[in-house]
Amino acid sequence: MRETPNLSYIKELSDGDTVFEQKFIGILKKEFPEEVRTYVNYIENDQPRSAAEIVHKLKHKFNILSLSNSYAFAVAYEEKLRAGDTQSDRSFRMLLDMIQNFLNTL
Repeated sequence: MRETPNLSYIKELSDGDTVFEQKFIGILKKEFPEEVRTYVNYIENDQPRSAAEIVHKLKHKFNILSLSNSYAFAVAYEEKLRAGDTQSDRSFRMLLDMIQNFLNTL
């Protein structure tokens, strides 16, 4: 079964504080596309070790959006990037697209 992003963790963290939820979501919506652009730039410029640093930041957003399998994938991919291996880029970008599409609906 394919996992889908959701706001369960944010809602739990906010304990019903909708202002907090909206601020948190606003930060995600601002930071996520910027980090994705940086990641893509590093990949396109053959800088996998720099891309690993961005994946490190992005993977925590996966956890925030209740994507535990995607988080585990990102952890493994981060290590591959540190070794110079970019073969999982296509799969990683599919995850990024899924998350961006979700954030666009909020």
